[in-house]
Amino acid sequence: MEQTHLGARIRVERTLAIIKPDVYDKAEEIEGFILQSGITVLQKRRLQLSPEQCSDFYTDHSGKPFFPSLTAYMSSGPIVVMVLACEDAVTRWKSIVGPADITKAKETQPECLRARYGTSDLKSALHASESFQEAVREIKFMFPNSYIEPCPSKHETEEYLCKSLKSVLLRGLTELCKEKPLNPVIWLADWLLQNNPNQPQICL
Repeated sequence: MEQTHLGARIRVERTLAIIKPDVYDKAEEIEGFILQSGITVLQKRRLQLSPEQCSDFYTDHSGKPFFPSLTAYMSSGPIVVMVLACEDAVTRWKSIVGPADITKAKETQPECLRARYGTSDLKSALHASESFQEAVREIKFMFPNSYIEPCPSKHETEEYLCKSLKSVLLRGLTELCKEKPLNPVIWLADWLLQNNPNQPQICL
């Protein structure tokens, strides 16, 4: 999803956050920090994964030496999973969470969440999606009924603005100048509702 604000392009993304078993009792505190950071929590659920589900979720790590310990740890207790949304959510959430290496996190980013709550590389307190593509996969895994709207390309966005929005606004503003209503903002809003190009036209 892309939005524009004062001519600047803003990329609104979704990403997945997991509050892991070792800090489950700190979930409300961590969620409060997320909200204070200006990030929106779109969806949230509490659950406990089975070892098999953990294996499927962390399939990219399959075969690595730490994989058995990871799946055992992540299935050892309840977790909180959240879909987060904000501008460049993947990068921003990763930055707030901090490095996966806890020693590095404490030394280089002492204010990050892993530095605050993590106790080891395995018990790192929080999960952050590595990329937008990973976020899509992980959100669908944890929230199978959710629909993730694809982000339009720059060309698609500009084409929509040129073909639909600009022409309708031009017509509306032209009519506004002709009518010269007492409350131009309300008049234009009503006109746009009546002339929405995405609504089916009723022929009488």
